[in-house]
Amino acid sequence: MTDDAVRPARAADVPAVRAVTDAAYRPYLERIEVVPQPMEADHMANVAQGKVFVTGDPVIGLVVVEARPDHLFLDSIAVHPDAHGRGVGGRLLRFVDAHARARGLTEVRLYTNALMWENRKIYPRYGYEMVERRVDGPYDRVHYRRRLD
Repeated sequence: MTDDAVRPARAADVPAVRAVTDAAYRPYLERIEVVPQPMEADHMANVAQGKVFVTGDPVIGLVVVEARPDHLFLDSIAVHPDAHGRGVGGRLLRFVDAHARARGLTEVRLYTNALMWENRKIYPRYGYEMVERRVDGPYDRVHYRRRLD
C-alpha cells in the first residue's frame, strides 16, 4: 500500500485503529468533560463489519462509516496528531465522498461535539453545511451534511 492509499481495515489493524483514535480524541477529554464516543467504540466489531478504512503504513488516519438508506454516515474521522498538517484528513474526507458515490449515495452526514471548534472550522471548508445543533444525552452536537450531486 502506498502511504496515501485508503484501504479497508483488517483485524490486525485494530490496535492501530484504537491507538490513532485515542490519540486524536484525547485532547478533547478535558474540554468536553465526557469521553468522546469514538474512544469507546467497539473497534473490532466495526472492522469486522467493514466500517473502518485506514491510511498510512503504519496507520496514521482512519474513518468509520456506515451506509444508510439515503446517505453515508461518517461516524468518526481520526488523524494521529503526529500527522497533522500533512493532508491526511482531506484525503480521508475525499475517500468518504468517493465511497458514498460508489454506493449510489448522494449525501454524507456527520456530527461533531459543539466544543470541538477545530472540526467546526474544517468541515465547511470541505463543503459540509450545518444542519442543526442538538443535545443528545451528555453530548452537545452540531450536525452537518454534504450533498454530492
